[in-house]
Order: sequence, then structure tokens, then C-alpha cells
Amino acid sequence: MSEKPSDHSSDTLSVCDFRPKSMLRLKAVTVTQARYSAIDAHNHYSDKMDLEWLIDNMDACNVRVFVDLSGFHGDRLKRRLERLKGKYPTRFAVFHVPNFAEISEPGFDVKAARELEEAVRAGAQGLKIFKSLGLTVRDADNQLVRLTDPRLAPLWQTAGALQIPVMLHVADPFAFFTPLDAENERYYELRRHPDWHFYGTDYPPLEQLFEDRDALLEQYPGTNWIGAHIGSQVEDLDEADRLLDRYPNYYVDFSAREAEIGRQPRRARQFFIRHQDRIVFGIDSWPDRSMYRSYFRTLETDDEYYRYGGWPNQGLWCISGLHLPDEVLKKVYYQNALRLIPGVQI
Repeated sequence: MSEKPSDHSSDTLSVCDFRPKSMLRLKAVTVTQARYSAIDAHNHYSDKMDLEWLIDNMDACNVRVFVDLSGFHGDRLKRRLERLKGKYPTRFAVFHVPNFAEISEPGFDVKAARELEEAVRAGAQGLKIFKSLGLTVRDADNQLVRLTDPRLAPLWQTAGALQIPVMLHVADPFAFFTPLDAENERYYELRRHPDWHFYGTDYPPLEQLFEDRDALLEQYPGTNWIGAHIGSQVEDLDEADRLLDRYPNYYVDFSAREAEIGRQPRRARQFFIRHQDRIVFGIDSWPDRSMYRSYFRTLETDDEYYRYGGWPNQGLWCISGLHLPDEVLKKVYYQNALRLIPGVQI
């Protein structure tokens, strides 16, 4: 005999509304400030941010420097430098972003290199490459522009000659490149952001993006590269290990990947300790106090099974802390960034 259907509203609950609350009773350590002065080496200033609000948050969390990767180019870069570094010259660093919309114009290669030189003279301290290059940017012939395109070579060479780092975002979570079906662990997130789904013939395969990235590391050993989001390979720390071992000019940050490192805390702890000289701190998120403090908790404590900052947007799971040693925390929070980004001081 079949059971009578329940009248409970949960029978029709959408997965996108599912918010499981853990019944575990565990300790919860609140870390209000980074144990050591921190440099947020991967973030994006927005004109929606009140500058004094941002400085207050940084002070409250012991974040000494905020690296704005969205300086862009030309007059926009000039205005950003004036706004951020005019009043607080030591609290901000700004990166230049090339205009790849001009890539089909004659002389783009020389112009892009020259504009980078001019940006650095004006005060820019690094070069930022968004994931659109290699993934969606196309030239006038509708050909996908790959990272290895010869028109970009002078840009990579100039970055090395100027001794500025290149913050390189090559891809996104692995699930963004797989079918949106019942097995996709980012189903909830991709339903909310369908434009983040890069599966299909309109986009290159994930493997191609990584192959092109590896080619840059090989071809330009004099340029320092920072792989954003652990090089977009946080789901495969063994492969991230291999790259860091092979290329001494390669560094990573773990911004916007707290959810990923925290769901594999033992493996991630091994990774951070092994590559403690090659990892920089950053959150790539709205810089409020709660987000910073969530990252501090993940790096510094051994708390178990708690919601990461921004839960559940990056996965319907909870995370645990890495409890990193003090000597590793110092390097990750500020020492590595001080070596990589010229002119930064705390």
C-alpha cells in the first residue's frame, strides 16, 4: 500500500532554495584580524565603494594594502590612480589592463607594449589579464585570440623587462566546462549565472586554456606570472603542484576559492606548506569585514565543517580550516606579495 503524499511544502522545494543547516555542535573561532599584516593581492575596486568605508574595513581586519586589478587603461587608469593613491599612496596598488578590443588594428603589438610602459611610469604596479582573453576575445576575422597569439608577445616581454607581475586568470571551476546536468556540482551557481557556463562549441576546451598558459610559463621565464585562483586548478592540486615545481617564475593566489581549499583541508594544507614561498593572499570578493574574517578563519584555525564566506554560492558544502603554521601565514599574508609587486610596502 503506497503512503499518502505529505502536505509539507518541502515536497516541492527547489534545489536552488535548499539551505541545509548542520546539526553538528562544533567550536567556532572568530578571527577578527589577520594574525599578521595582510596584502589583499587580488581584488577589484568599484566606484560603488566608499573609499573611507574600505579603509575602515581594511584597518579593522589588519589588511594593509588593497591591490586593485581593475585599473584598466588610458584616462580610466589615470583617474583610478588619482583616486586610490592620491590620498592613500601606500594602501593601494593598481594594475593595468590592456584594451584587447584593438587587437586587430595595425601595430597593436607595439602599442600594447608601449601603453604598458606608460602605465607603469604613471604608477601602475602590475598587469592584469582577465579570463576573456583565450576564452571569448575574438579578432576582426572572428578567430579566438589565444594567449600564445604572436601579437601579444611584446606585452609579455615588456612585463618581464619592467619586472612587474602578470596576474593571469585563465579559466574557471572545472564544473563550468561540463554539462549542466544532475552531476554538475555547481548546478545551483550556474542556474543563477548561466553566462558563467562555458560548455559547448562556442568556447575552447578547458585543456586548451591550460596548455596555452603552460606555454607562456615556458616561453617567458623572465616574466613573473601569478595564476589567479590557484591557476584555476584548485580542484587538482596535484597538477598545481607540478606547475609550481616546474616553473620558478609561476606563483598563485587562492582568491575566491575559500570554498575549494576548505573542502579539502588536509590536501590544501600540504599544498600551502610545500609552496609557501609562491602563494599570495587575496579574496576577489566584496571587501567587507565578514568576508575577510572568513578567510582568516580558514587559514588560521582548525575549525571544522562551517559555512564559508558567501555560502552557498560556490557549492552546497561546508568547509574546514587549514590551521597553517605562523611562518607560512607570514609569507602568504604579506611577504610573498612584497617580493612580487614593486613599490608595495606595509
